[in-house]
Amino acid sequence: MEDYTPQLPDEDNLYEHYAFTVDKGQTPLRIDKYLMNFVENATRNKIQAAAKNGSVFVNNEPVKSNYKVKPFDAIRVLFAHPPFENLLVGEDIPLDVVYEDDTLLVVNKPAGMVVHPGHGNYSGTLINGLIYRFDNLPNNSSERPGLVHRIDKDTSGLLVVAKTEKAMAHLSLQFAEKTSEREYVAIVWGNMEADEGTIEGNIGRHPKNRLQNTVFFDDEADKGKPAITHYKVLERLGYVTLVSCKLETGRTHQIRVHMKHIGHTLFNDARYGGDKILKGTTFTKYKQFVDNCFKVLPRQALHAKTLGFKHPKTGKFMRFDTPVPDDMQQCIEKWKTYSKHQELE
Repeated sequence: MEDYTPQLPDEDNLYEHYAFTVDKGQTPLRIDKYLMNFVENATRNKIQAAAKNGSVFVNNEPVKSNYKVKPFDAIRVLFAHPPFENLLVGEDIPLDVVYEDDTLLVVNKPAGMVVHPGHGNYSGTLINGLIYRFDNLPNNSSERPGLVHRIDKDTSGLLVVAKTEKAMAHLSLQFAEKTSEREYVAIVWGNMEADEGTIEGNIGRHPKNRLQNTVFFDDEADKGKPAITHYKVLERLGYVTLVSCKLETGRTHQIRVHMKHIGHTLFNDARYGGDKILKGTTFTKYKQFVDNCFKVLPRQALHAKTLGFKHPKTGKFMRFDTPVPDDMQQCIEKWKTYSKHQELE
């Protein structure tokens, strides 16, 4: 037998996800095949990967995926993160549902709400609210109930949620094939030169700051995934610009990364440096004005305003639009007033 020494995390940090005792009448069977019959939504690839990582134990010893189970074997599957279903607790959270039928619903997510549990946000998420309200939502490829796409915690706006397996597959394909319509409104630092344009640049994880993504190009382009953002100036407000952004792809932080890449970081986007004064004067009054804008809008200035897709059941194209929320609108009004006064000076 070949030497097998898996790299295991500290035993104290392991969480039991599944536990089974094999029946006395069980005939010898590979453990990856056995677990497929007992673990809901498990694929053989996932089970084999778990075994390779040393997460599948028989009688308290790690085994490979070709281990043959025997009667009375005690099987446990352990991971370094809590069981996902344990994190999914239904919570009576108010949801702003702008449309609903038996196939899907469209939600207007407020800024500050996390879409799905993880990274320390295990309650108060959109999914917690959804599973309280609906039973048996279909899982997406990441085993997140109902989610066809997501938006960042501090981005407000529209999301479509699938209520059936068919709707999940149909809607996910539309997003993958770029036939869905997504328009965002953003406030960005600086007076943009062109009235409209397209940003193309592969997006991937920043090599030095793992919380950020960045654009890779030329010889390093293969470090990121293709991303395309179309933008159009809606209003010029002096040292900031109100823009519309239409997504052709849906990379993590896409608008935030692309706008920073062309020198127009989103206003008050702390993760990408937009919470500093990037354009303007050195006057104390101006600094006070910007600080007041930050207080009115304590998040990145980004709102998912319009969402369009073909209905999975009827085939009809549906388009939803939601107004810019109060915090962002107040910030826009402040800049409008400021820029008008600037013209008079």
